[in-house]
This record gives sequence, structure tokens and C-alpha cells, in this order.
Amino acid sequence: MTDQTPGDVTSAAKAASAGTCAVIHPNMAAPGGAESRGARASLDEAVALAGAIDLDVVHAETFELVRPRPSTLLGKGTVERIGETLHALHDCDLVVVNANLTPVQQRNLETAWDTKVIDRTGLILEIFGARARTKEGRLQVGLAALNYQLGRLVRSWTHLERQRGGSGFMGGPGERQIELDRRMIRQSIARLKRELVEVKRTRSLQRRARQRVPYPVVALVGYTNAGKSTLFNRLTGADVVAKDQLFATLDPTMRRLDLPEGGPVILSDTVGFISDLPHQLVNAFHATLEEVVEADMILHVRDIADPETDIQRRDVLKVLTDLGLGEDTETPITEALNKIDLLPAEARAALEERVARQDNNPPVAISAVTGQGLDRLVQRIQDVLGDKLSELELDLGFDEGATLAWIYEHGEVLDRADGEDGIHLRVRLDPRSHSQLLTRIDSSRQSRLH
Repeated sequence: MTDQTPGDVTSAAKAASAGTCAVIHPNMAAPGGAESRGARASLDEAVALAGAIDLDVVHAETFELVRPRPSTLLGKGTVERIGETLHALHDCDLVVVNANLTPVQQRNLETAWDTKVIDRTGLILEIFGARARTKEGRLQVGLAALNYQLGRLVRSWTHLERQRGGSGFMGGPGERQIELDRRMIRQSIARLKRELVEVKRTRSLQRRARQRVPYPVVALVGYTNAGKSTLFNRLTGADVVAKDQLFATLDPTMRRLDLPEGGPVILSDTVGFISDLPHQLVNAFHATLEEVVEADMILHVRDIADPETDIQRRDVLKVLTDLGLGEDTETPITEALNKIDLLPAEARAALEERVARQDNNPPVAISAVTGQGLDRLVQRIQDVLGDKLSELELDLGFDEGATLAWIYEHGEVLDRADGEDGIHLRVRLDPRSHSQLLTRIDSSRQSRLH
């Protein structure tokens, strides 16, 4: 086993990046009797996660786990059988166990199999660490990784004799080293938290600046690889990375989308949700998800062609509920049923018929790749945000050209009549723009009186 250093949280995965690995999925019953995704689908997702950091999966298997074993999670016979399989492969740098392992379980499996082992949390942390690009994203990943590492220091120093030469509160050299490393990690955690506070303060200032230019925000959410970034690019003409790969988008991206009648809105592309997201990342990425909490409308993008789409929907709604966006939220949530181009013709017709029968906030069937249904989706955004708009009639003088230009940029001009004394307008604005326009006109006219 390769020794790990305190600053290298997921060195097992990093050492094996672009190497070979085996993926093991212990299929356990969902807590509380909830419907769980199929064992094969869970294994496929774990293989896709490994592929997201360029690991070559040379073996993958799933098996039923009735009673987790505290020392190794897996039963003794299973551990021995997998060990024989790994030995026969001859070329396997890493084993990914698609479950959350305790530090003791991870260490014991590494000893039994004589190879590096990481769990689902470690793998996702590695992916996030490789993909985060913004300063906030890197800070959040770093904070989550350090918290994850803090409980695993014991396995980093198993080569030291922890019990030698110590008594009472004095431990051996390994124990002293562990305490030094814990202190270093806690200091790093405190520093990252301070930096994140500053980043959040900057984001708050940016949010207030957006409110001064009050475009409604539409947040795209959904299970990872549901097609959010492809839809984002199609609607806005942006070039956000859009790959058939889990967690291709980690940092929030915002672009302007001009509605046919309602003026501009801001479309926000966010990190994809996933089942059993490590709790370290749920907490660390709360600031990133603030864009969702603050949104005027949420578009839940679903991969309707995925056999697990209903379970994925449940996982996304659970995260939204954790963010305070549950069933009683006032924020409108619309489902965009994506990838209908991948459905057989009969299934697609049945889906569109089912959607047509729904009266209350029906989902919109779309294909972000072909563009099918996107006109209906944009119209839905228009209809939802239109409820927030108000109409106003006003007269402007010919010398108020700057205010006229502002109205055209921030609202929708429904009617205009140019007369001898000035311009009569009927406009539609959202509440913030309405208030801002009245303040602007009053200030402008007051200044001309002096």
C-alpha cells in the first residue's frame, strides 16, 4: 500500500487516474423501504463515474449485501472471492467500492486485496476536484476533501508503530504524526472557510448588482447527465462543456436569454445532482446552489429516456427539499422531459399524449439535441414569468431618450404613439423594473428642474 500524505486527500484515485480499476457495487436495500434503483443501473453509474476521471474499468460486478459487516462492509467469503478475481486480473491499480466506507473498512479491504481502495465519496470528490474551475468551486472541493480526509488519517500512517514507546497520553511516533496532521488539516479548513466567506460576500454583492438590473433568473437543475448543459447552450448560444459524461458541469454558468415577448431573463446552469451525494459536498456546495434558491423559476431537466428517470426525479426533488424548495415553495418548478429523440416512436407519442392531458403545470417534452419542443419550453418560461409582470402607461418627452432606451432594454413595449408633445407608451415590466423606472423618471425630471 502506498503511504498517503496529509495534503493529498484522494491520492489513491489520483495515483490511478488514467489507470485501471475494478468497480464493486454492493446492492443494499434502500432505507425506509423506499424504491431503489436497479443493481445494474447503480453499477453502470459507478462505472461511468470511474470513466469520468479516465479510469479504465477492467472488471465490474454487483452482488446482494444483506448484512453489512462492520470490519469490511462485505462478507468474508465475498472479500476472499473478489481478492481472487483481482489477483487473476494481474493489472488493477484501484478498486472502487460503490458505497460509503468507514476508514476501518477501507483500510481492511486494502490489506485484504493488497491494492488501493476508494469509496463512492472519495471517487466523487476526485471528480469534483478535477473539474472545478472557478475559485469558489476549488475552495468548496478543497473544504469537502479536507473534511473527508480528517477521519481517515489513521490509514495514512499505518507504517508507523503507533503503540511503541508511549504510555498514558503519550503515543508512539505514528500517533504524534497523526495529531500534527490533524492540526494542519484543521488549520487549512479554517483558512478555506475564511476564504469562502469572502467569496460568498462577493457573490452577494454580484447578486445585488443583478437585482439592480433586475432580470428574472431561471435555474436549470436535474440529475447529472440529464442534458442541462446541452439545453443551456441551445437556448443561449453559449459554449458550456456538454459531454455524455457524469458531472461535466460543476461551476455555475449564467447567460442571457431573450424571450419573444417578455424581455431578457438570466439562465443559470448548475451542477448535476446524484443519488447518495456525499454529505461533505452537499454542505460545501450550498453556496453554488444559492443560484437555485434565489431563482424566479426552476426548470427540472429530466432524461426521460433513462429507465431510472423516476428514481432520478425523486433524488432531485429530495435535494430541492433540502434547499427549502419543497412542495410548499412559491418558486414555480417546471419539468423539461429531455431526450425524447431517444425514445421509440410509440413511447414518444404516448408521452406527448400523457403530457397533453395534464392541466396543472404539465411538463414540456423536448430534445435539446434536435431542438424539438424548445419553442414550447420558451413559451412556458414566458407564461410563468409573465405572471410576475405588470403593465404601465406613461408619457415621455422627446428629450428623455435615455429613459426610452432603458425601457426597451428592460421591458416589453406593447404600444407606442409619437405625438406632437412627446411619446405615449404602454409597457410591461417585472415589479423591480417597474419600481426602478418610476425612480429613474422622477430623478431625471427633478434634475431638470434645478
